[in-house]
Amino acid sequence: MLYKVKLKNSDDNVLLDDKVYEFLTSEPYLVRVKFIENLRKHSSGCAVFQKTWKKADGNYKTETIYLHKLIAEKFLDETKSSEKNLVGAKNGNKLDCRLDNLVYRSRSVASRKRKTSSRIGYTGVYKENNRYRAVISVNRKSVHIGMYDTAEEAALAYNKKSKELYGEDGKQNIIKNRKSEEEA
Repeated sequence: MLYKVKLKNSDDNVLLDDKVYEFLTSEPYLVRVKFIENLRKHSSGCAVFQKTWKKADGNYKTETIYLHKLIAEKFLDETKSSEKNLVGAKNGNKLDCRLDNLVYRSRSVASRKRKTSSRIGYTGVYKENNRYRAVISVNRKSVHIGMYDTAEEAALAYNKKSKELYGEDGKQNIIKNRKSEEEA
């Protein structure tokens, strides 16, 4: 069964498996702090629990628990390794915390899966004069793929090279202009 839990500060919902929902609503500490009722959308896009406690000395302590990390540590710990120790969402949706969507990744894979900050809107695509250069990082070095007339053509070239080099762990741009994609 799939559970949708509304976030406290957003219209968005977190998706949870019944096994995970049962744990979050029955584990004594999580019930006491009203964990499920106090999930918020973090600025990074994932679900987080944050609570500030007043300590005996008058100072304050803020407790932060990232939902996807809590779930992975409880249910997917056997898939964690010294290399693959960061939790990510296979489908890119950080609020989809179903067990089959969460995976431990290496830092390099997590970096490749991160959203682009490119002004063009595509990872590995840069405008030079009136053309577009496609580049990809290999062993921390920038490798030139080619020059193209459109940003979409350059993004498709990047996608092809990324799949060739990194397989399923490679970043894939979502092409805005479908016509260019069909022509490739």
